[in-house]
Amino acid sequence: VQLQAFGGGLVQAGGSLRLSCTASGRTFSRYVMGWFRQAPGKERDLITAISRNGGRTHYADSVKGRFTISRDNAKNTVYLQMNSPKPEDTAVYFCAADLSIVVLSTTSSYEYWGQGTLVTVSS
Repeated sequence: VQLQAFGGGLVQAGGSLRLSCTASGRTFSRYVMGWFRQAPGKERDLITAISRNGGRTHYADSVKGRFTISRDNAKNTVYLQMNSPKPEDTAVYFCAADLSIVVLSTTSSYEYWGQGTLVTVSS
C-alpha cells in the first residue's frame, strides 16, 4: 500500500488543523493506521492509532484530549484532527499502516509509511 499524507502547514497555538492520509489499493480496511511525529533532533514517536474498523483508538498522553484520529474506509483515508495545538506539537507528521498489529500502542511494527507533512505551531 502507498500512503500520502497532506494537510500540514502553519497554525497558531490554540487553533485547529486536520491532516489526511490517503492510501492506494483496495484493502485499506485491513490495515491498522497510525500517526507518528518527529520533531527536530528527536525520535519519531507514535501519537495515535486506530483499529481496522475504527472502533478502537490509542493516544499518547501528549495529545490525548486534543487530537482525534478517525478513518473513512470507503475513501481509503485516515484523518488526524489537531485541536488546540501547542508549539511543542511542531514536527513532521507521518502516517503509517500495518496488517499485523493487534495492540494499538505498538510502535515498532508498522510496515508502510507516508512521506511526512510538516506542521508548525506558532505561539
